[in-house]
Amino acid sequence: MSLYEHFRKDEHSFVDQVIDWKQTAEVEYRAKLTDFLDPRQQQIIKQIVGNSEEVKVDFQGGHDATERKRALFYPDYLVPEKEDFQISLFEIEYPGKFVTLEHRHVLGALMSLGLKREKFGDIITDNSRFQLIVAEEVADYIKVNFQSAGKAKIKLKPLEEEDLLVQVKSLEEKFITVSSMRLDTVIAEAFNLSRAKVKPLVTGEKVKVDWKVVDDPSYPLAKGDVLSVRGAGRCEILEMDGQTKKGKHRLIIGFPS
Repeated sequence: MSLYEHFRKDEHSFVDQVIDWKQTAEVEYRAKLTDFLDPRQQQIIKQIVGNSEEVKVDFQGGHDATERKRALFYPDYLVPEKEDFQISLFEIEYPGKFVTLEHRHVLGALMSLGLKREKFGDIITDNSRFQLIVAEEVADYIKVNFQSAGKAKIKLKPLEEEDLLVQVKSLEEKFITVSSMRLDTVIAEAFNLSRAKVKPLVTGEKVKVDWKVVDDPSYPLAKGDVLSVRGAGRCEILEMDGQTKKGKHRLIIGFPS
């Protein structure tokens, strides 16, 4: 059985990349550090590396609760330290009494700096404080060039790991029934949208599955998929709870609460 059969076609290029990283650690006997990876990419790495005796992999993203993390592939004789993950942490200082700052303002301003999204980890907030996790190799560039977000003038203050905010994730469950596992069908039921409204959202590249843009309304979904719809929110397919007598799929969907 081919390794690729375990993954979707659009994931095959990333699978090739993971194999290359693994071989670097195994053949060259040195550690290989990646950029920040989303949870699906981390899952793929764990599946490929598995219980390999020659190569190990660890993940760091600031603290255990962060979503985006860097992966470190290393030969089994090495003992990695936190410093090996080369992560810089910042608190965003801004005049909160006079302007409102939102997550989208921070992310939009960061992306306008011309750096890849993979150079940034999580943007952590409690809706008043904002903290930023970045790759150490771009930290100095960001400190110099990241001067505003939304309507706020900002400054970056170095942060220690113990001062990072920890966002506790909880999901509100919703039960839905769908005629198929097509992307447009599940989104329509999960977000109470008409199929007519969903199709242009998908084809207009405003929908992501497992953190990747998907523009095919018929894209097949599975348990564990995370869906995000611009302007509507995010949900996760927690369980596929069998079928009804008429052959429809019963799903348990989780929404951030």
